[in-house]
Amino acid sequence: MNSRFVLAFSTLVGTIVGAGIFGLPYVISKSGIIPGIFYFVVLGGVVLLLHLMFGEIALRTKEKHRLIGYASLYLGKWAKKLVTVSTIVGMVGALLAYIIIAGDFLEIIFSSFLPFSSFVYSLLFWAFFSLFILRGIQTIAKMEFLLSLALFLVIFGVFLFAIPKVHLENFVLFDAAHIFLPYGVVLFAFAGWAAIPEVAELFKNRKEKGNLDNLIWWAFVPCGALYALFTFFVIGVSGPQTSQDALSGLTPFLGNHVVILGALFGMIALATSFLVLGNYLKNSLRYDHKVSDAVAAGIALGTPLLLFLVGFREFIAVMGVVGAFIGVFEGVVIVLIYQKARQKSMREPEYRVQVPRFLILLLVIMLILGAILEIVAQ
Repeated sequence: MNSRFVLAFSTLVGTIVGAGIFGLPYVISKSGIIPGIFYFVVLGGVVLLLHLMFGEIALRTKEKHRLIGYASLYLGKWAKKLVTVSTIVGMVGALLAYIIIAGDFLEIIFSSFLPFSSFVYSLLFWAFFSLFILRGIQTIAKMEFLLSLALFLVIFGVFLFAIPKVHLENFVLFDAAHIFLPYGVVLFAFAGWAAIPEVAELFKNRKEKGNLDNLIWWAFVPCGALYALFTFFVIGVSGPQTSQDALSGLTPFLGNHVVILGALFGMIALATSFLVLGNYLKNSLRYDHKVSDAVAAGIALGTPLLLFLVGFREFIAVMGVVGAFIGVFEGVVIVLIYQKARQKSMREPEYRVQVPRFLILLLVIMLILGAILEIVAQ
């Protein structure tokens, strides 16, 4: 298999699997397994389609852009301004969420022999992985491959410990009171389109670029399987005691050592997403607003750190804002850009997504209606 395909694959998988996975068991334990399966299949399919659309947009455009640039190019200046706000708020919020929860996970892992607070561990996480973002996507892609491999090995170990503790009576089939609760979390968990322009740059010729759609499909297979298994085992073990972070609720059943292993898995998942999203925001400012490398890196890395330092440290609240901006707003924008790009394409794309017009309209309605129902559910 082509080494660049492997690096691109691990980059996309690493971006998709992030903080969102830890919210899945909690919301599905509340709504029930039947709504959970519906959201996984239907909403997962919607997000997959958005990834494929974004990939075609990237292949139809000659210049290097991110969502901000594509919005300006195909929709106009008004769209560029709106998407700039959405991108900065959404990406900064996502990076902030990773910094917050990374401190908690690192404290679980190292507190027995390095008794730092989660605050200090969050700062160490930010400092270490910011260095890789400053180095660029080629360095990140190599790091992603190792982290993604370690991620699946660690979670497999957690599953082995959890199997004997799973009890089917812990699963709720349906709870109408929480039926809309999983919407935002599932959408957040599957959204990884920020990596699409990044991985497209790793492909150097038309033959390689023609595999971008296959890459997206294949990335969703292990991600979806991992989400389903993680959710199944966490709910199966902790049942009604399933916690919002998924891990702390497992301690009474699996013990501290297994939870530490789970925290290690969490750290790997967070690190992979932090790397790509940080690089995406930096390059959005570089390519789409023509700011210098230093200023772009300062905004991308300094802003979430500043927010963390001044007191924004509520993980669930931050993730809710990110889901609203990235999941719903950017999803609709991608659909609008996709339709315009097909009308005034700059180059012949290596693949085309065949989407009926009624399905595009249905997709937009689902994103907007889902966001409204999510707010009502809160």
